[in-house]
Amino acid sequence: MSTIAIHQVLATLGYGDAIGHEVLGIQRVLQKAGYASEIFVETADARLEHLTTDYRELEAGSHPDNILIHHFSIGSRASRIAYALPERMVLVYHNITPPQYFVDVHPLLVQLCFLGRRELALYRQRCDLALGDSEYNRQELEALGFDPTGVLPVVPDFSHLSGPPNDMHARAFDDDWANLIFVGRLIPNKRIEDVIRFFHAYKRWFNPRSRLLLVGSYGGFDRYLAMLHRLIATLGVADVYCLGHVSNEELAAFYEIADVFLCASEHEGFCVPLVESFHMGVPVVAYAAAAVPSTMDGAGVLYTDKEPMHVAALVDQLVSDRALRARIVEGQDRALDRMEARDFGAQLLQFVDQVRGRPRRVHPAVAFDFWNQVALSEELDELRLYRPAAFEALPKEDAVKPSGLQATSLDPRAASREP
Repeated sequence: MSTIAIHQVLATLGYGDAIGHEVLGIQRVLQKAGYASEIFVETADARLEHLTTDYRELEAGSHPDNILIHHFSIGSRASRIAYALPERMVLVYHNITPPQYFVDVHPLLVQLCFLGRRELALYRQRCDLALGDSEYNRQELEALGFDPTGVLPVVPDFSHLSGPPNDMHARAFDDDWANLIFVGRLIPNKRIEDVIRFFHAYKRWFNPRSRLLLVGSYGGFDRYLAMLHRLIATLGVADVYCLGHVSNEELAAFYEIADVFLCASEHEGFCVPLVESFHMGVPVVAYAAAAVPSTMDGAGVLYTDKEPMHVAALVDQLVSDRALRARIVEGQDRALDRMEARDFGAQLLQFVDQVRGRPRRVHPAVAFDFWNQVALSEELDELRLYRPAAFEALPKEDAVKPSGLQATSLDPRAASREP
């Protein structure tokens, strides 16, 4: 085994999400190549916790010869610890949704996305290589001044859909009605309201025997969900089902009964459900925005006009014309073949060799009292978690902010700032 360790750092490891699949795939490649490789996180889904290590243990095993693969999707404490360590860094950018999508829906996320996008620019001089997980994300890194950049392509792992489907819920919709489906979090940049409007036009003018299945978590977005329910009531459209988060086995069952995957998202860094639909043989109709066209790679049906009758007519053609549907699915199969033919492991190891073969980049300085701030932050966290009354009794941020805090942003009371 190589004496050099290549660890991954990220804010949270989620179950069943695209970043989680990629992180685990990277670890498999690195360990197979002989590298010691751990996954350091702030939080993890309970089902994945045994695969992770607490980010606060990063410092103990730190060594200048090691490499950190830093998955950046929003600013975090794990990010700032990684910034301060002597390792070389490969930044993998998964995109941050523009904050304006969350105005009046999730004020905290507005702040976090704004600060995360600002913080991203500070890694230009810190990382030795910046990778987007799509060409769209790489171009955003390049526009921010990152150099060198590259693309670590997402090669989706469909193993989560390969088990026996659990149709306990899906069987209620397995009939001769047309099932339009969207899979993904119910959040504003996905433009679920547009999906509902398109479905309303399709159901009213083309096919009354149809339903819309919205499969994905809406946790933390109760206000947005209420807005969607109000829209459904205002339009008077029936047969719209917000199904929430489902297991992998349930997801496979919903894909199996779907007739069309309908996407109206305006901001995607990649959009894994599109290629999941390819894999499951579901024809895709998607808005041509952000990374969506490159992800679909000439397959499926892209539209640029969001007039509801226009999109509804596209959906109707796919549902009613079996020959057309078959041609679209065949095109999706070819695109998926091209995607799966990419040698993800070889590309990853090539990037590792590229970093190891270059002169070490001089790292930007961090605040002189950074590690004192780390210790203070942990003390404050202990109070916040186990003695909340004592934590709330502390003086507010401006009164207690020690020297250097603006540069380290580790105080739980403080919003994210630069490393």
